[in-house]
Amino acid sequence: MDVLSDVLSAVRLQGALFFNAEFTAPWCLSSSGAEGIAPYLPSKDVHLIMFHFLTEGRAYASLPGGERLQLEAGDIVILPHGERHLIGNGFSKNPIDSMKTFAKNVAEGLKIVRFGGGGEVTRFVCGYMACDPQLCEMMMLGLPRIFKVSLATDESGRWIENSIRFSVGESAGTSAGSSLVVGKLSEVLFVETLRRYIATIPAEQTGWFAGLRDPILAKALAELHRQPARDWTVESLSKQVGLSRTRLVERFRHYLKTSPIAYLTSWRMKLSAEALRTTQKTVAEIAYEAGYLSEAAFNRAFKRAFNTPPAQFRILAKSDKNTNKKTVRRKRATA
Repeated sequence: MDVLSDVLSAVRLQGALFFNAEFTAPWCLSSSGAEGIAPYLPSKDVHLIMFHFLTEGRAYASLPGGERLQLEAGDIVILPHGERHLIGNGFSKNPIDSMKTFAKNVAEGLKIVRFGGGGEVTRFVCGYMACDPQLCEMMMLGLPRIFKVSLATDESGRWIENSIRFSVGESAGTSAGSSLVVGKLSEVLFVETLRRYIATIPAEQTGWFAGLRDPILAKALAELHRQPARDWTVESLSKQVGLSRTRLVERFRHYLKTSPIAYLTSWRMKLSAEALRTTQKTVAEIAYEAGYLSEAAFNRAFKRAFNTPPAQFRILAKSDKNTNKKTVRRKRATA
């Protein structure tokens, strides 16, 4: 089983491009990251991963006070936690605030925006991936705060790059269905970026993505994700993957800083929370799907994980959702 595909499906990954730029040097944007985009989304209960994809020219990107990543056409820079950052080309004494300056353009979709000092041209698109904050938590373990990946190194990467270019142009022309195509392509772009990133992870690095490069750990994770409700023990899982219990526990602790059963319990609780928020299933049904034969035992486990019992969690989640919708409507009305 492809663990990465399974987790990306479970976290309700949704992609979008929101800015189409043609800038000339010198220029520098100060981006508020996820903080600037979040007020315009239909739900605040999402984790936002920001990215910029260069289709032409050069640029740099950095966190405030951090080292600059040099970018060229075909590079995509990812900010897994949507942090504030700078992106530019050439010396610019006073970076402009991207949302204050271009909020109106963002609201108009992917029409091309031109800006800068008249020098070297850089074309790029900006986007975000929205995912469930609880389900993607373990996936974020070990990722750097900012990193880049090149897609221009082979035919598949160049196909994605050309498809993005074409679809952004179509979207700017408001062709029917173009926004849906762009959204799906941005998801493909992000997944391909993660696949390439995994292939470049140093051997000494730990974290969830690094763990996928370990064949034994990847197989163990695949089994747990394939059958999360199964009555797993360390012994049964070690037999399934062909490794001693001690060595298997060592692998989990090295890469994920947790034990196999603790990892499984955490994933079960995250899936259960998602079911409580998005389905009408009873607590008893959700408990059974999570591998609990006793609703009382499930309630105790869930309360340990979220500091509230399942029924109360569902009520609070619905209340927050309604509040978020009202807030977004007010933000859009004043934009």
